Amino acid sequence: MELVTISDIEAAAKRVEGVAVRTPLLLQTWDPRKSLWLKPESLQPIGAFKVRGAFNAIGTLDDATRARGVIAYSSGNHAQAVAYAAQRYGVPAVIVVPDVAPRIKVEATRSYGAEVIEVPIGEHEAKAHELAAERGLTLVPPYDHAAIIAGQGTAGLEIAEDLPDVDVVLVPVSGGGLAAGVGTAIKARCPRARVIGVEPALAGDATEGLRLGRQVDWPMADRARTIADGLRAQPSELTFAHLTKVVDAMVTVTEDEIRDAVRTLAQKARLVAEPSGAVTTAAYLHHAAELPTGRTVAIVSGGNVDPALFAEILA
Repeated sequence: MELVTISDIEAAAKRVEGVAVRTPLLLQTWDPRKSLWLKPESLQPIGAFKVRGAFNAIGTLDDATRARGVIAYSSGNHAQAVAYAAQRYGVPAVIVVPDVAPRIKVEATRSYGAEVIEVPIGEHEAKAHELAAERGLTLVPPYDHAAIIAGQGTAGLEIAEDLPDVDVVLVPVSGGGLAAGVGTAIKARCPRARVIGVEPALAGDATEGLRLGRQVDWPMADRARTIADGLRAQPSELTFAHLTKVVDAMVTVTEDEIRDAVRTLAQKARLVAEPSGAVTTAAYLHHAAELPTGRTVAIVSGGNVDPALFAEILA
């Protein structure tokens, strides 16, 4: 299996320049260890890192293929990213979402001009493949695609450039595209740094799989229990192959720890983070004993939190 290279990520960086925000590294002075930097991908145009991969993937298509339109399946952030990227390229987009996706993400996806189709949870991937065949659309998957992984890896490239002596990079893991890309970039540019994947304990399939050395399958009903709705997917064969090579360890966090991290990011870092985007901060705050020491970057992967849920967590 051919894995994404640093050259692929460098090429992606040129494509996404001017579309994806080069998010800063923010040193957290409230941290008593004075060793935490946040990378707020929540500040991207669609509120999450996914814009990097979506824009890069659509950018690799030839003009005729792109003009026929694209389709994606997603619980929310990839949906918005593909809709936004398609709008920027001036091509039609169809997005299939589970009917439990947060309304804020669904409505935002519609706002970019995409056709949104809602189906029961667990059926959105199959429906997207069906519609792609019926309508002649090109599928832009959320993570199982080399161009998606390379696009997400541009976040890692920026970390390496902005903090070349980084010791630890904390990255959320769901389908694995972000961790695969960021890990590839960090290992190429900062080989001494440790890449640590973070999952909710209620959706810890990648943690178990990497411990066993093989992919495992957790029922969707189990993974759907976590408040971190963006981290309910499982790695594909392609992303798992990357994770085994570039992720040094995994940490899982509890639901209470995730909620605490959302509050901490809002009150101390002044950042709005969705639960999925807060898991890395949760690992730093609550699992220091499991982490290497040193200059640590936690990727805040998204900020598209449901307003009612956000108010409940902050109350």
